[in-house]
Amino acid sequence: MGDLFIIKIGGETINSKETLKTCLKAIANSGKKVILVHGGGKKVTDLAQKLFIPQQMVEGRRITSGETLELCTMVYAGLINKNIVAGLSAQKLMAIGLSGADLNCVVSKKRDASVINYGFVGDVVKVDDVVFENFIAGNIIPVVNSISISEEGDLLNTNADVMAAEIAKAMSAKYKTHLIYCFERSGVLQDITDENSVIPVISKADFKQMKETKQIADGMIPKLQTAFRALYHGVEEARILKSDALEQYFNNENPGTNISLH
Repeated sequence: MGDLFIIKIGGETINSKETLKTCLKAIANSGKKVILVHGGGKKVTDLAQKLFIPQQMVEGRRITSGETLELCTMVYAGLINKNIVAGLSAQKLMAIGLSGADLNCVVSKKRDASVINYGFVGDVVKVDDVVFENFIAGNIIPVVNSISISEEGDLLNTNADVMAAEIAKAMSAKYKTHLIYCFERSGVLQDITDENSVIPVISKADFKQMKETKQIADGMIPKLQTAFRALYHGVEEARILKSDALEQYFNNENPGTNISLH
């Protein structure tokens, strides 16, 4: 079984040309098989302000109105996606930009609105591993944005961390899959104010305890929950690291925080 790296990059990586370039260069130099997944929420928030489209967040998750969905589709599936594909081309790599709607590769279901109405938000129900396998076999890097499609053909905004985890789970039957979350911090920190206080390994028990003591809070909780779920479903490795530490990671230097079931 070969190794496959599902790498998720977020707003902080995408917003800095230099960080993005460092990230893509590390991927190119590694020679590894990669699927790149991205969001880009910061860009959507900035643009929404300019266009006077109100934004609402609940526990770090965006409520997606019809207007916001249009914005997300333009930004994620258009601007950001093509910038990343172009950046990989500059590193002499073949890449293709995909949303879940392309080749129906990531199908989702509109989130139930009975508790909180998130609007046009989708939860992944199916990943077509054959689509990804065909690209990987042809040495093409799929660059997947976080717009998915419902069975009725509606576009839906999907959390990029979850999208990456679901793709990693789907590919784990054919590959040893590694789920790597690139982040603006050096990993999960013991002390949020100290970048050097990276926790090298977090187990399920550690996570439970750190949640109770509020040491882990906000957006980090769903990120870690998603990573644990992926490990339960056959993903080989889940890790959170700083975007510019990818090269160290590929050199087996173990940067960031390894998420472990044990």
